[in-house]
Amino acid sequence: MPAHRRGFWCVFWRELGWLRRRRLLAGLAVFVPLTLLALLTAIFSAGIATRLPIGVLDLDGSPLSRSLIRMVDAAPDTEVALRVSDLGDGRNAILSGRIHGLLMLPRHIERDVQAGRRPEVVFFYNTQTMTTGNLVLRAVNAAVPAAAAGLRLSLRTAQGQDTDLAQAALSPIPVQVHALFNPTLNYAHFLLAALLPAVLQVVVVTVTAYSVGLDVETPHRLHILHRLGGGLWPALAGKVLPYTFLFLMVLGLSDWVLFGWLGLPLRGNGALLLAGSLLFILAGQLIGMLLALVLRPMASAVSIGTLLMAPAFGFMGVGFPRMGMNGFAQGWGMGLPGTWYLLARIDQTIRGAPAALSLKPLLILAAFVVALSGLIAWRLEAMRARRRRTA
Repeated sequence: MPAHRRGFWCVFWRELGWLRRRRLLAGLAVFVPLTLLALLTAIFSAGIATRLPIGVLDLDGSPLSRSLIRMVDAAPDTEVALRVSDLGDGRNAILSGRIHGLLMLPRHIERDVQAGRRPEVVFFYNTQTMTTGNLVLRAVNAAVPAAAAGLRLSLRTAQGQDTDLAQAALSPIPVQVHALFNPTLNYAHFLLAALLPAVLQVVVVTVTAYSVGLDVETPHRLHILHRLGGGLWPALAGKVLPYTFLFLMVLGLSDWVLFGWLGLPLRGNGALLLAGSLLFILAGQLIGMLLALVLRPMASAVSIGTLLMAPAFGFMGVGFPRMGMNGFAQGWGMGLPGTWYLLARIDQTIRGAPAALSLKPLLILAAFVVALSGLIAWRLEAMRARRRRTA
């Protein structure tokens, strides 16, 4: 067997032994991602937030106001959990977090509706919590017009008007709404599916920077690694390959949870998804390796890697569209492998896009791997030239 192959396997088995002996390294590579996977899955396992508590201030006390309250309470998103006597009590309940919104029904609401006037129903909600605030607002916006339209329809039919004509008069242009790709608004299908790669990206970069940094932070250790591997390239390849398999297993386990347990649809090409996963992990490992080769000591490489990758979720375009970001945020997002992997992942799962549309992000991930490999080769050559000059 050639020397470089023997050296590769020597470093490979040595790294597996390190994983067993070094608890911090094993914890970062195994325990942290699996714990975060279990925690995030437990948080988003319900998929949809339901029965969010709201309060009601009923100043009318009429049959229509009670019907409005029943319809809001029957909505899947909301639950009337508190009735208050004035706005001050409702404000304190929202600030304390007991309720997520307050529905105020004004006086004479039923009389105004029967007279053909448009009374105003007021809803107060906390916009700082955008998810829960938008959910309760959606439920109120759906329930209140439906109850008012039902009352107007019954008034028109009681006056002898045909039901179809009365309904056409109340809604002359009906609107059909079709939610695409995620019709149930399941948070596990888009938020959890994006959170897991974002978290894994941080783990991949920091673990690789820590593992490689253990051997290259001093010339003596780097020389030992060079001797063991029969060259730095086979030594570094043997050092990171165990973690490549490990991260692929973690990502595969998360996909098993998403596709098997939580029902995330796989409408695209599974081979493209697997290729994107491999390129994504390799790109993250190469970033960590480059940081370990450039920065001294190893703690600096880990810190900078965490600083670069921790804001990834904010710049990947999940919570806020990338096209609405400024140039700095867009540039940061484009420099993260997870951004392109997430784009291909969404295309090949929820959207069911043609395979040709996912070739661009996969090619960009491949370009990441090639470019980072070139930078690492340049850095290794510079280190070799420096060692020759020193000798």
